[in-house]
Amino acid sequence: MHVSTFIVTCSDSRDAARDESGQVLREGLEAAGHGIAGTLVVKDDPEAIRGALDAAREAGARAVLFTGGTGIGRRDCTVETLRPLFEKELPGFGELFRMLSYRQVGSAAMMSRATAGTYQGMILFALPGSPKAVRLALEALILPELGHAVRELSR
Repeated sequence: MHVSTFIVTCSDSRDAARDESGQVLREGLEAAGHGIAGTLVVKDDPEAIRGALDAAREAGARAVLFTGGTGIGRRDCTVETLRPLFEKELPGFGELFRMLSYRQVGSAAMMSRATAGTYQGMILFALPGSPKAVRLALEALILPELGHAVRELSR
């Protein structure tokens, strides 16, 4: 099943020209046959993140992939913005991501707050801002289950 997706980069320091993680997502999703309904780079700010989510919904996305703002830095707020909106949280996503990440980066993996959940007929993924972490999450977890997850949302 091919899924309409939307990519949101949450960053105070990146713009569209320097959005390597967003590009990793775009290339991986397109290579797997999924459509890209849109992409945005927004500030690490709750209002901007919610606005991007509204744009994704209006564009008809069934999956929204956020990159950035999942660490423990003072400005990191993607998780705090999305989690209250989740109708159903998918704790296994974050648990599996941290397990896989631990194999690559060791104990620093515990500082990731990557998470996923559902919202208004969409599945949302909150990923770290690192291109390597994004590639890991995309290839090992998201792409193998994206079609299945969206089918389940439609049941």
